[in-house]
Formats: sequence, structure tokens, C-alpha cells
Amino acid sequence: MKKQMYQVIENFMLEKMNDAAHDKFHIYRVLNSALEIARHTKNVDAEILTAACLLHDIGRDAQAKDPTLCHAQVGAEMAYQFLSQQGWQANRALHVRDCISSHRFRGDNAPETIEAKILFDADKLDVTGTVGIARTLIYCGQAHESLYNRDEDGKLITHKVGKETTSFVEEYNHKLKRIHKKLYTKQAKKIAKQRQKAAKKFYNALLEEI
Repeated sequence: MKKQMYQVIENFMLEKMNDAAHDKFHIYRVLNSALEIARHTKNVDAEILTAACLLHDIGRDAQAKDPTLCHAQVGAEMAYQFLSQQGWQANRALHVRDCISSHRFRGDNAPETIEAKILFDADKLDVTGTVGIARTLIYCGQAHESLYNRDEDGKLITHKVGKETTSFVEEYNHKLKRIHKKLYTKQAKKIAKQRQKAAKKFYNALLEEI
């Protein structure tokens, strides 16, 4: 990707980042992870991947204002319109759109292309390890969710089957501790496995203190 185009896309992204858990530094970490994964993967379109990484969370603000919306779907359409306005060929703008629309963990739209799979993995790597713990705690605070909950008998609630999580402990068990099983690329799985140790150590220490 040419430097000028990168800066245009980056500036558009920076205008949309208003979420502490999904800020510009999250975007840059995702991009760096994606490029690292791409170095170990064949036949990756670096321009498509870079654009998708930079723009993957631009729909977050819309979802925050209207929780019925999916930031991945909204952001995908925003990215497509933006790139089309910048003169991108329709098929390439659509490719970026498809990458973004399929990057969500809780979505049912699985990534299909290698660029989409790398974006998915790079985004999920940012909820592994200590950064993942920190970001999840920030997000729980934003959503007014507690650190943990107990049932009527005073037992700690670690899982909620078929329901949205309402505490950090529930979110850890629903997502953080099993995120590595959802990854697509070999390099991402390798990185996640290394980071998982720190997250598990923190969680176990938290349970002990509780």
C-alpha cells in the first residue's frame, strides 16, 4: 500500500475511535499482529489486509449508540463506501468489506479468505494474554458489568449457558480462556498459546482472592 493511501485510511480510522477498549492502539496492535501472521502465510494481499485491519472497528460508535446494530456489519459497509470514494476497484473494496464483516467473535459469519482469517486471528490475539485481561476489564467497566456474580446460594457464577455474560469472570470463561481454539492460522495459534499462560495465571489468582 502506498504511504499516501495508508495515511488517508488511517486518518479516517482515527476520526472513528471513541472507545477506550477499542482505541487506536488496539488498531495498531491488530495491524502489527496481522502483518506478523502474514509473514508466515502464503499468498496474502497485504493491501487488502492492511485496509481491513485499519478499518475493522469503525462501526463501534454506531453499535454503542444503538446496541441492536452489529459493529462488524456497520463498519464493513462504512469501509466499502469510504474505499469506493477513494477510487478503489469495487472487487477490492468488497474484499475489505467481507473481511471486516466476518471478524466478530460472537458473529455467525465465518471468515473465508486468507485475509479475513488473518484479521479475525489478529483481532482475537488482542484479547489474549495480559492485554486481553486489561481490555476486557475496561470493557466490563464501560458496560457496567461487575467483576463477578454469585447465585442465590452464594456460589460464584463462572458460566451462563445461552445468556450474555454480565461479569468479567463469566466473560473470561465464555471467551478469553477458549479464544485460542477459534483461531485459523498456525502462527496466531502459536502466539496465543504463549500468551494464554499469563491470562490463566491472572484468572486463578483472582479466584483465589475472591
